[in-house]
Amino acid sequence: MNFHDIPQNTEEWEALRIGKATNSYAPVWMANDGKAFGEPAKAYAVQVALELETGRKAESTGFSNAHTERGHAQEPVARMLYERETFSKVKNGGFFCWGTYGDSPDGLPGDGVLEIKSVVPSVHFATLRRQTFDPAYRWQLIGHIDCTGRDWCDFASYCADFPKDKQLLIFRLDRAQYVEDIKRLRDRRAQFLDLIQKTQRDIRGDTYAYCVTSPKAKPAKAATDWTDEDPDAPSAAPAPDAVETVDHDFAT
Repeated sequence: MNFHDIPQNTEEWEALRIGKATNSYAPVWMANDGKAFGEPAKAYAVQVALELETGRKAESTGFSNAHTERGHAQEPVARMLYERETFSKVKNGGFFCWGTYGDSPDGLPGDGVLEIKSVVPSVHFATLRRQTFDPAYRWQLIGHIDCTGRDWCDFASYCADFPKDKQLLIFRLDRAQYVEDIKRLRDRRAQFLDLIQKTQRDIRGDTYAYCVTSPKAKPAKAATDWTDEDPDAPSAAPAPDAVETVDHDFAT
């Protein structure tokens, strides 16, 4: 594993992530665990496979909406409140690279990991009532612990619309409590990486075999239509039009 201590959302950071299954998509490939991958996971496999083939970021990864924009704008405020609440200093999350996959946590406080979610009031309220992390991000949080090798991960839900003492909610996941889940994630991730390789081979299409039908010719005389006196008479009737199988090698 290599840790790249570079600012996130920069061109250099984006370049490091090209062609790698990133931990933010862990909830996608962990869906239907124990069964076949669903369409979202297959679509993400195509995205990563295309990045491996072309060496450039897939256009579909540029998705952005009001929620993601708000998250980027409010994350520094949430980080400041977290440091104040926990009396800690949060270092840059950078990018943890494992070759075929990687992880970019929001920050590194002490010997742990930080994941910040800037959410709408209804989502924040649900977390407040639940008194634990949002289960929608369960596998991303567990993936943080696994990919970084750290002992714990803090989930921080932030919403500026709430009273000041309720704007930031923090819930911790300890590695020791999620040993079996980490194993499940590793097994499923290995299967997903295999899916990416298969998808890449399908995109390359190294060798295809398909049928080419010859143009139809005018009906030929049957052997019985020829007379013995005809010097051009064939010894047997011509073979009927055949279907020719052609192998085309598209390997580059």
